[in-house]
Amino acid sequence: MSEQEQNEVNLPPKYDPTAVEKGRYDYWVNGKFFEAERNLDKEPFTIVIPPPNVTGKLHIGHAWDTTLQDIITRIKRMQGYDVLYLPGMDHAGIATQAKVEEKLREQGTSRYDLGREKFLEKAWDWKEEYAGFIRKQWAKLGLGLDYSRERFTLDEGLSEAVKEVFVKLYEKGLIYRGEYIINWDPATKTALSDIEVIYKDVQGNFYHMKYPLADGSGYIEIATTRPETMLGDTAVAVHPEDERYKHLIGKKVKLPIVGREIEIVADDYVDMEFGSGAVKITPAHDPNDFEIGNRHSLERVLVMNEDGTMNDNAGKYQGLDRFECRKQIVKDLQDEGVLFKIEEHMHSVGHSERSGAVVEPYLSTQWFVRMQPLADNAVAMQQGSDEEKVHFVPDRFEKTYLRWMENIRDWCISRQLWWGHRIPAWYHKETGEVYVGKEAPEDLENWEQDTDVLDTWFSSALWPFSTLNWPNTEDEDFKHFFPTNALVTGYDIIFFWVARMIFQSKEFNGKRPFKDVLIHGLVRDAEGRKMSKSLGNGVDPMEVIEKYGADSLRYFLSTGSSPGQDLRFQWEKVESTWNFVNKIWNASRFALMNMNGLKFEQIDLTGKKSVADHWILTRLNETIEQVTRNVDKYEFGEAGRYLYNFIWDDFCDWYIEMAKLPLYGEDEEAKLTTRSVLAYVLDHTMRMLHPFMPFVTEEIWQQLPHEGESIVLASWPKVNGELSNDEASDIMKQLVAIIRSVRNIRAEVDTPLSKEIPILIQASDEDGRAKLEENRVYIDRFCNPSELTIDTNIQAPEKAMSAVVTGAEIFLPLEGLIDVDKEVARLEAELDKWNKEVERVEKKLSNEGFVKKAPEQVVEAEKAKQKDYIDKRERVKARISELQG
Repeated sequence: MSEQEQNEVNLPPKYDPTAVEKGRYDYWVNGKFFEAERNLDKEPFTIVIPPPNVTGKLHIGHAWDTTLQDIITRIKRMQGYDVLYLPGMDHAGIATQAKVEEKLREQGTSRYDLGREKFLEKAWDWKEEYAGFIRKQWAKLGLGLDYSRERFTLDEGLSEAVKEVFVKLYEKGLIYRGEYIINWDPATKTALSDIEVIYKDVQGNFYHMKYPLADGSGYIEIATTRPETMLGDTAVAVHPEDERYKHLIGKKVKLPIVGREIEIVADDYVDMEFGSGAVKITPAHDPNDFEIGNRHSLERVLVMNEDGTMNDNAGKYQGLDRFECRKQIVKDLQDEGVLFKIEEHMHSVGHSERSGAVVEPYLSTQWFVRMQPLADNAVAMQQGSDEEKVHFVPDRFEKTYLRWMENIRDWCISRQLWWGHRIPAWYHKETGEVYVGKEAPEDLENWEQDTDVLDTWFSSALWPFSTLNWPNTEDEDFKHFFPTNALVTGYDIIFFWVARMIFQSKEFNGKRPFKDVLIHGLVRDAEGRKMSKSLGNGVDPMEVIEKYGADSLRYFLSTGSSPGQDLRFQWEKVESTWNFVNKIWNASRFALMNMNGLKFEQIDLTGKKSVADHWILTRLNETIEQVTRNVDKYEFGEAGRYLYNFIWDDFCDWYIEMAKLPLYGEDEEAKLTTRSVLAYVLDHTMRMLHPFMPFVTEEIWQQLPHEGESIVLASWPKVNGELSNDEASDIMKQLVAIIRSVRNIRAEVDTPLSKEIPILIQASDEDGRAKLEENRVYIDRFCNPSELTIDTNIQAPEKAMSAVVTGAEIFLPLEGLIDVDKEVARLEAELDKWNKEVERVEKKLSNEGFVKKAPEQVVEAEKAKQKDYIDKRERVKARISELQG
């Protein structure tokens, strides 16, 4: 079998993504192509994967996020960096525990039946199962991860880092334990941080009540949306300057139903203009009331249990669910004549992000991080030099980050769970003394460890450095790969995660955790709706890969929007990308079939090149420059557009067609040059495309004459100025314009390309005529003239179709086929186009700001356009006059 036939067999006639992708990932991983070298002679480049939760399988948002990361790391590896793309997963405390408990319920048991240790064994089993699913999905996506350094937020090393941070912050007074109003999820029976609460507008009611004065002299009116909490009221507050109530301050009212007397206090917090100007104060069930209670030394009466039922302080309502209690207490207040009006009221109600339950403001003893000092340091870093600060891409998200940091509240970090990092605090069984340390107290039998665990985000906040073996700052990976270079994440977790990583890194390392944060949006459905289970509009990335291949999905995801914007998932766009891969496959197959066994060392670009050769090599250089510039700015959509136009239009539609002339000819030297150009251009194109479409590019590259084991390790293309030829490029552009014009005119008068017709081309000068004459072979081949005339002084035939291109005018005498009136109408439409182009460019050049600020070459390019457009306009005018004369 000849080598040419061998190439043909190795690249089948039909592109089959399943066959192309099969086994390729194992080849990369087994070859250790993704493993970071820790080579001190290379500049490091690090991305740590935003760790997916081990609660389920990856969704389309994960696919988008990780595809962008993989593109960046593949490019940097090809550019010569020592790249570390570090994989890992998050234990996801509340979410994973909820999943495991749900599974136990289905088996007829509970975590309490099992006990803590046995339950944790079940949780670890769950983790192992779902970690396996996630790794398979990473493989399907083709992610270039260094599995030798994979981490998990509950692994031993990260647990050490968590304890180190907790203890250090505690010793500095930045972690404290206190009784505060926190967000409580009655369904999962755990505290939530502020950003784990989702607010939804809910139709509720304002309940207007009369609290009678204890001395019987009247009453004071209050209103509430949560009448069940009145059982825990310990005061009524009014503004100290409110003339209506000044005389009542210090007096008492009798709490309806309960009968307890509570004081009327004065506090500046009360808004005199809202409602009656008097508010009930429930320090154990409202964060603002809690603060007022502190100022006035009020008792805190908790009336609910952790599961949202009423406790013994609720008297006869004990045991009722909080919402059932609301109904009952409203009826009783109405019967008592205290409740005099119920007013419908739409208000914002907090719901648990994890369970969906209505969040209860709840008095509880929890652990907190004192945020202001940490936030102040992080904000100060952001106001430093470019080498110190974190760069947000797009930069508008920096304002989002700073706004949150400047209005920060203390962070509740304890969770009433079993799955997570157990709080490293112990309480003395007799004295109640608190001990905090990385290790348990020596006389452990006298101490009891806190049963709570830390908020998942506490360990995730350390991810960029804990994964690199911090707190061992002498570790070689830590010294080489930290700080990391880029973080890729969605705008929806700037507060949850990005901000926390920044302030923790500043606090414990004195520097930013990453140089850049590339922010993307959400993947939405074709109608722009957020994907959700309730709408049933989610997309499984594995289904997309099964149908169209990973390369099609990756290219669509990475080029479908600009940084910071949402992305609409549309199946037809993925199919369009699949068609693009097919185009690449067919063009590559043609090239390989015509390589004639060309070896890498035989590639020779020094021979005489055709205008098409010069042009495609020039366009390749331009594409390398534009793609590199855009990927370095994370503008993958723009980079993809340049690649698409170059591959589809320039290479496939034009160069390959023109390459057939020498390839099917008799000139052996021309054949070698054309084969060399094909090999060189395809090699460099596959390299540029590789980070976007790793599988198909590896398959094609392996068939091409090449050096090296894998395209993964090939170098990123660089512009070779010696191969650029602007003059040849201009000639080729003119030839393409001529061929397109002739084809368009043929189509208008329904004259197929197979039918020979005379073609006359008038060049603008003798030099232009000579160049067209030199390249008339292309016009002969692609325009099929019965007779081709190229001159500088052509008498336009009376009945002819015409077209104006840069540097030439084309005439097609089509007597009997041409309708003069229609041709004049067509030319008038063309004249209108050139009038608009001239007006646009002249407006631009008359703008002093543009002329002064734009680079000189940009201004000169606009002036050249102006001259060209005016020339075309005048020639179209002249042709209209001829036809109408």
